[in-house]
Amino acid sequence: MIDHRVRVHPSADRLPREEQLAWKLAAVATGTRAAAELDPEAVAMAVNRVIDNASVAVASRCRRPVAVARAQALAHPVRSGGGSVFGAQPGLRVPPEWAAWANGTAVRELDFHDTYLAADYSHPGDNIPPLLAVAQHTGRSGADLLCGIVAAYEIHVALVKGICLHAHRIDHVAHLSAATACGLGAMLRLPAETVYQAVGQAVHTTTATRQSRKGEISSWKAFAPAFAGKAAIEAVDRAMRGEGAPSPIYEGEDGFLAWMLDGPQASYTVSLPAPGEARRAILDTYTKEHSAEYQAQAIIDLARRLREKTGSLDRVRSVVLHTSHHTHHVIGSGANDPQKYDPLASRETLDHSVPYIFAVALEDGTWHHERSYAPDRARRPGTVELWRKISTVEDPEWTRRYHDPDPGRRAFGGRAVITLDDGTVIEGELAVADAHPAGARPFDRDGYTAKFRTLTEGIVAPAAQDAFLEAADRLAELDTTALADLFPAVDTAAVASYDARLPKGLF
Repeated sequence: MIDHRVRVHPSADRLPREEQLAWKLAAVATGTRAAAELDPEAVAMAVNRVIDNASVAVASRCRRPVAVARAQALAHPVRSGGGSVFGAQPGLRVPPEWAAWANGTAVRELDFHDTYLAADYSHPGDNIPPLLAVAQHTGRSGADLLCGIVAAYEIHVALVKGICLHAHRIDHVAHLSAATACGLGAMLRLPAETVYQAVGQAVHTTTATRQSRKGEISSWKAFAPAFAGKAAIEAVDRAMRGEGAPSPIYEGEDGFLAWMLDGPQASYTVSLPAPGEARRAILDTYTKEHSAEYQAQAIIDLARRLREKTGSLDRVRSVVLHTSHHTHHVIGSGANDPQKYDPLASRETLDHSVPYIFAVALEDGTWHHERSYAPDRARRPGTVELWRKISTVEDPEWTRRYHDPDPGRRAFGGRAVITLDDGTVIEGELAVADAHPAGARPFDRDGYTAKFRTLTEGIVAPAAQDAFLEAADRLAELDTTALADLFPAVDTAAVASYDARLPKGLF
């Protein structure tokens, strides 16, 4: 790996393009030209993530934000080219940017696909919907798509490791759009110059605040990565037509680092693979076993372990979760969001409330992507009483472990201290979720397959499940036509019936 120092430069420096971060990202992304050059383990993991995305996209097909995004996309049908849409008629195609919008929203809605946490947050699987849409539209093969996925993950992980956005309340989709533009460049075999311009446009147009994940969290949380993917596609299209971008987008004196992040004295280190070095960053990422914010994954597993030790929950006086700065301030009581304790809060808010999540997991001993968030579940009097006894505190040791430079020692969990009414104290801790690569039951292909079958049971017929899994397994061999097989067949009449009840918009 090569460490690249990134800092602010005054315009008078006339920083050469080749020394700018956007150019270096583009050069790395376009450095791999064929699937045969990819690391076999990285390819296998990319297939896992295609399966994972389809699992949650199908499961969310009749959720309102997904239906809205799908309705907007289906209002723009095309006769040739275009991309498929989860839940739509198999032969129907829409422009790639609209397919990315609909499918990106479906993938993100349940907060149930992959994650990578380092200096910042990310869901690298959000790169796949726009890449798949453009692959279909432009006649690319499964092998080309794999090149794009592996490249996008490489860039996304590098940015998330090197540049923290959330400390300045900038939403993490700014890194996503850059990664998607790079992945598209790799898949389409574009020149580095074109990808460089697309990265600049994408970052400039998708830098947004984290208010989308603060207070009363709305459905925009599901739309945000889809918006970034759509913007990245449009940026690549303009760059291919010869249009430029604000430059230097990262290092400029009125640019991203200087005014959005650490200021004129800002300095960051972004590590990127050297020419010829294997692209393996996707192997550092991990998926979710539970439909909730990633920092809650280990907390759910911990609650399941402590449930038998606790006995009657009526006796609980207090629960304190000792955890990292991120967990305490983003999904814990340190966020100072009263909505995180509100039984009338939105689903998006509840899946960012670790007190709520711990309470339900402690009561039920399990977690479900729909039942655990149902309004009657959140408003159950016993749950509300327990929920409001739960708080979080930042523990410097858990914060240190969260940022440990060794991925094998990095921890995203915490320690629970449960005090009963007679003063008895029950404690337990868990560093990583069971499904994490370092966890008790790391996800492998069988795990992804089981997740797909569980989430699509009763929605996708067994034969159609088998057909999808077989197509995903042969992704490197698929031609353009066969990419449509990566969209599992569902009862489109039931989906259309749900969509028909939506209010109408402009399109």
